[in-house]
Amino acid sequence: MKKSDFNYQLPDALIAQKPLAERDASRLLCMDRNIGGIVDRQFTDFIDLINERDLLIFNDTKVIPARLFGTKQSGGKVEILIERILDEHHAIAHVRASKSSKAGTLIELDKGYCCEVLGRVDDLFQLEFKGDNSLLSILEQIGHIPLPPYITREDDQSDLTRYQTVFAREAGAVAAPTAGLHFDQAMMEKLKARGVQSAFVTLHVGSGTFQPVRVENLSEHLMHKEYFVVLPETVAAVQQAKARGGRVIAIGTTAVRALESASKSGLLEAGFGDTDLFITPGYQFRSVDAMLTNFHLPESTLLMLVSAFAGYEHIMNAYSHAIDQSYRFFSYGDAMFLG
Repeated sequence: MKKSDFNYQLPDALIAQKPLAERDASRLLCMDRNIGGIVDRQFTDFIDLINERDLLIFNDTKVIPARLFGTKQSGGKVEILIERILDEHHAIAHVRASKSSKAGTLIELDKGYCCEVLGRVDDLFQLEFKGDNSLLSILEQIGHIPLPPYITREDDQSDLTRYQTVFAREAGAVAAPTAGLHFDQAMMEKLKARGVQSAFVTLHVGSGTFQPVRVENLSEHLMHKEYFVVLPETVAAVQQAKARGGRVIAIGTTAVRALESASKSGLLEAGFGDTDLFITPGYQFRSVDAMLTNFHLPESTLLMLVSAFAGYEHIMNAYSHAIDQSYRFFSYGDAMFLG
């Protein structure tokens, strides 16, 4: 298939710029991926689609305030987007400035902090943050939540909590695992009370999730890398769910990528590392039986992933329906259940 096969026209008015007042207030498009049947529901109905044999897999990554603003000694303004923290004082980052930053360039940040450009790493820059404070501590003090590029407003105080899942605990993502944003603590408690089992993976979502596919031939696309962890207790929970006849339901495409990256041998195995798994139609899923997801950008790798899972024609028809019914799209938008 070609990149252009995954294009669709979306009115700007359907791109959610802010979250709804309540996390669980979103709509939920439910699709039977075997036949493509569609039902319009509310996210609060999600609990009625799950039974006690099923296992929900959540991504517990935590979004860091990864966007920084600074000034070169020459006076030029700089915007930094941390892509990955390497250790307490070093990171790989996108650096935007009027002129490319060379090795040795010092960037002055708020509250007296500064960093130095050490060199290039492909399209990114390696930075060293000066002083005794750890990089995470610096980001907590002066960093901004890195809202996606299609959200055209500045970040505000509400984004500190709303662009973060209620179960986030492993700091390292620069974009939220957005399917998880619909769950509030009350929903988590209701699922637990019903006897539904949950387990966690970690996949630190990178800014590459928003990068467009630039080649028409998908086999030529170079997938960005993201760090993931699948623990032995998660593997055991998946095996137990399969044994009792339940479904493994991934909450978001990032949970899918973590599970499938750990299943390359054909069986799910505990492990960690970088994944550049690119899932397109024709891919044979090994671990995931159903999926909750948001609506994804045209020609994006995530739209290709859900098309691989539920069928290209089914997904494109569902997206057309969602547009006709004025669903809210992307990170702060509505949800879709592929069962």
